[in-house]
Amino acid sequence: MNCPFCGYAEDKVVESRPARDGAAIRRRRECLRCNRRYTTFEQLENRLPAVVKKDNRREAFDRAKIVSSMEIACRKRPVPTALLRTTAEDIERTLMDGGEAEVASQEIGDLVLDALHAIDPVAFVRFASVYKEFEDTREFRDIVTFVDRRKAQKPIGGKTQG
Repeated sequence: MNCPFCGYAEDKVVESRPARDGAAIRRRRECLRCNRRYTTFEQLENRLPAVVKKDNRREAFDRAKIVSSMEIACRKRPVPTALLRTTAEDIERTLMDGGEAEVASQEIGDLVLDALHAIDPVAFVRFASVYKEFEDTREFRDIVTFVDRRKAQKPIGGKTQG
Protein backbone atom coordinates (compact mmCIF):
# COMPACT_ATOMS: atom_id res chain seq x y z
CA MET A 1 0.00 0.00 0.00
CA ASN A 2 1.46 3.34 -1.02
CA CYS A 3 0.97 6.40 1.17
CA PRO A 4 -1.79 8.57 -0.38
CA PHE A 5 0.15 11.71 0.59
CA CYS A 6 3.76 11.06 -0.47
CA GLY A 7 3.53 7.73 -2.35
CA TYR A 8 6.03 5.93 -0.11
CA ALA A 9 5.50 2.16 -0.05
CA GLU A 10 6.34 1.42 3.59
CA ASP A 11 4.09 2.06 6.54
CA LYS A 12 3.24 0.67 9.94
CA VAL A 13 -0.14 -0.38 11.23
CA VAL A 14 -1.05 1.74 14.25
CA GLU A 15 -4.49 0.25 14.97
CA SER A 16 -6.71 -2.55 13.63
CA ARG A 17 -10.33 -3.27 14.41
CA PRO A 18 -13.33 -5.04 12.86
CA ALA A 19 -15.56 -3.03 10.54
CA ARG A 20 -18.74 -3.53 8.52
CA ASP A 21 -20.18 -6.00 11.03
CA GLY A 22 -17.06 -8.16 10.95
CA ALA A 23 -16.93 -8.39 7.15
CA ALA A 24 -13.83 -6.17 6.99
CA ILE A 25 -10.88 -4.94 9.03
CA ARG A 26 -10.24 -1.23 9.44
CA ARG A 27 -6.53 -0.44 9.69
CA ARG A 28 -5.06 2.89 10.75
CA ARG A 29 -1.64 3.23 9.13
CA GLU A 30 1.27 5.65 9.47
CA CYS A 31 3.66 6.39 6.61
CA LEU A 32 7.30 5.75 7.57
CA ARG A 33 8.51 8.67 5.43
CA CYS A 34 6.06 11.57 6.00
CA ASN A 35 4.52 10.24 9.27
CA ARG A 36 1.00 11.09 8.11
CA ARG A 37 -1.81 8.71 8.99
CA TYR A 38 -4.45 7.21 6.77
CA THR A 39 -7.11 4.49 6.98
CA THR A 40 -7.46 1.35 4.87
CA PHE A 41 -10.06 -1.38 4.83
CA GLU A 42 -9.32 -5.02 4.19
CA GLN A 43 -12.08 -7.41 3.24
CA LEU A 44 -12.49 -10.82 1.73
CA GLU A 45 -13.05 -10.74 -2.01
CA ASN A 46 -16.16 -12.70 -2.83
CA ARG A 47 -16.04 -14.41 -6.20
CA LEU A 48 -19.55 -15.07 -7.36
CA PRO A 49 -20.05 -17.17 -10.45
CA ALA A 50 -21.32 -15.68 -13.69
CA VAL A 51 -24.90 -16.67 -14.50
CA VAL A 52 -25.38 -18.47 -17.81
CA LYS A 53 -28.85 -17.75 -19.16
CA LYS A 54 -30.90 -20.12 -21.36
CA ASP A 55 -29.72 -18.32 -24.50
CA ASN A 56 -26.06 -18.69 -23.35
CA ARG A 57 -25.70 -15.01 -22.42
CA ARG A 58 -23.65 -14.43 -19.30
CA GLU A 59 -24.37 -11.84 -16.64
CA ALA A 60 -23.19 -11.04 -13.15
CA PHE A 61 -24.93 -12.77 -10.27
CA ASP A 62 -27.43 -10.44 -8.60
CA ARG A 63 -28.92 -11.46 -5.25
CA ALA A 64 -31.54 -8.70 -5.60
CA LYS A 65 -33.07 -10.59 -8.55
CA ILE A 66 -33.56 -13.66 -6.36
CA VAL A 67 -35.16 -11.60 -3.58
CA SER A 68 -37.40 -9.83 -6.11
CA SER A 69 -38.63 -13.06 -7.71
CA MET A 70 -39.35 -14.59 -4.30
CA GLU A 71 -41.19 -11.43 -3.20
CA ILE A 72 -43.39 -11.66 -6.29
CA ALA A 73 -44.15 -15.33 -5.58
CA CYS A 74 -44.89 -14.51 -1.92
CA ARG A 75 -47.06 -11.45 -2.61
CA LYS A 76 -50.02 -11.35 -0.19
CA ARG A 77 -48.63 -14.39 1.66
CA PRO A 78 -47.60 -14.41 5.34
CA VAL A 79 -43.88 -14.60 4.55
CA PRO A 80 -41.53 -12.06 6.16
CA THR A 81 -39.26 -10.16 3.78
CA ALA A 82 -36.35 -10.81 6.16
CA LEU A 83 -36.81 -14.56 5.58
CA LEU A 84 -36.62 -14.04 1.82
CA ARG A 85 -33.44 -11.98 2.14
CA THR A 86 -31.85 -14.60 4.40
CA THR A 87 -32.85 -17.31 1.94
CA ALA A 88 -31.29 -15.38 -0.95
CA GLU A 89 -28.09 -14.99 1.09
CA ASP A 90 -28.09 -18.75 1.71
CA ILE A 91 -28.47 -19.40 -2.02
CA GLU A 92 -25.64 -16.98 -2.76
CA ARG A 93 -23.42 -18.71 -0.16
CA THR A 94 -24.23 -22.10 -1.69
CA LEU A 95 -23.12 -20.83 -5.10
CA MET A 96 -19.91 -19.32 -3.70
CA ASP A 97 -19.14 -22.54 -1.82
CA GLY A 98 -19.55 -24.45 -5.08
CA GLY A 99 -16.48 -22.65 -6.40
CA GLU A 100 -17.65 -22.69 -10.01
CA ALA A 101 -16.81 -19.81 -12.37
CA GLU A 102 -20.23 -20.11 -14.02
CA VAL A 103 -23.61 -21.42 -12.96
CA ALA A 104 -26.69 -22.06 -15.12
CA SER A 105 -29.70 -19.89 -14.36
CA GLN A 106 -31.71 -23.14 -14.14
CA GLU A 107 -29.58 -24.22 -11.17
CA ILE A 108 -30.36 -20.97 -9.38
CA GLY A 109 -34.05 -21.40 -10.23
CA ASP A 110 -33.99 -24.91 -8.75
CA LEU A 111 -32.42 -23.58 -5.54
CA VAL A 112 -35.14 -20.91 -5.29
CA LEU A 113 -37.82 -23.50 -6.00
CA ASP A 114 -36.50 -25.79 -3.24
CA ALA A 115 -36.35 -22.89 -0.80
CA LEU A 116 -39.89 -21.72 -1.58
CA HIS A 117 -41.17 -25.27 -1.19
CA ALA A 118 -39.97 -25.17 2.42
CA ILE A 119 -41.24 -21.61 3.03
CA ASP A 120 -44.72 -21.46 1.53
CA PRO A 121 -46.60 -23.94 -0.70
CA VAL A 122 -48.59 -21.25 -2.54
CA ALA A 123 -45.44 -19.25 -3.30
CA PHE A 124 -43.83 -22.48 -4.48
CA VAL A 125 -46.67 -23.12 -6.97
CA ARG A 126 -46.61 -19.49 -8.15
CA PHE A 127 -42.86 -19.55 -8.73
CA ALA A 128 -42.97 -23.00 -10.35
CA SER A 129 -45.67 -21.89 -12.79
CA VAL A 130 -43.46 -19.10 -14.13
CA TYR A 131 -40.10 -20.85 -13.77
CA LYS A 132 -41.28 -24.10 -15.36
CA GLU A 133 -43.32 -22.13 -17.95
CA PHE A 134 -46.61 -23.94 -17.37
CA GLU A 135 -48.74 -23.97 -20.49
CA ASP A 136 -51.93 -25.69 -19.35
CA THR A 137 -54.01 -26.48 -16.28
CA ARG A 138 -52.73 -30.06 -16.12
CA GLU A 139 -49.29 -28.78 -15.11
CA PHE A 140 -50.86 -26.70 -12.33
CA ARG A 141 -52.83 -29.73 -11.14
CA ASP A 142 -49.68 -31.87 -11.14
CA ILE A 143 -47.67 -29.41 -9.06
CA VAL A 144 -50.52 -28.88 -6.59
CA THR A 145 -50.88 -32.66 -6.25
CA PHE A 146 -47.13 -32.87 -5.62
CA VAL A 147 -47.37 -30.23 -2.87
CA ASP A 148 -50.37 -31.94 -1.28
CA ARG A 149 -48.57 -35.31 -1.27
CA ARG A 150 -45.47 -33.79 0.30
CA LYS A 151 -47.58 -32.06 2.96
CA ALA A 152 -49.33 -35.35 3.76
CA GLN A 153 -45.97 -37.10 4.17
CA LYS A 154 -44.66 -34.62 6.76
CA PRO A 155 -44.38 -36.33 10.12
CA ILE A 156 -46.73 -35.21 12.89
CA GLY A 157 -45.64 -36.27 16.34
CA GLY A 158 -43.02 -38.56 14.79
CA LYS A 159 -45.55 -40.48 12.68
CA THR A 160 -46.15 -40.24 8.95
CA GLN A 161 -49.66 -39.33 7.82
CA GLY A 162 -51.71 -41.17 5.21
